[in-house]
Amino acid sequence: MNCISCISYIIVGLMIISAILAVEWKDLLAAAVGMAAVSLFASFLFFMLQAPDVAMTEAAIGAALSGAVFIFAIKRTQRYETEDEEKPGWWVRW
Repeated sequence: MNCISCISYIIVGLMIISAILAVEWKDLLAAAVGMAAVSLFASFLFFMLQAPDVAMTEAAIGAALSGAVFIFAIKRTQRYETEDEEKPGWWVRW
């Protein structure tokens, strides 16, 4: 196994961890950042697969623009949070 495939496995692992954290985080801004991180890691993978045009598009649209739209929408809304009992994780809710 060469170094490139090791790095790609690490990036895929980081993508999976970021996606799980984006789903599990209660704070909406943190979840939006987690979603943008998944897209940013995907752009790294596209670059490693020698598709720089797709990587730049994914970074610009997927990570930057989508993340900015989500963060702007979250900031423009009001949040009403209650301190209820701790709800189970997503694996229990399904």
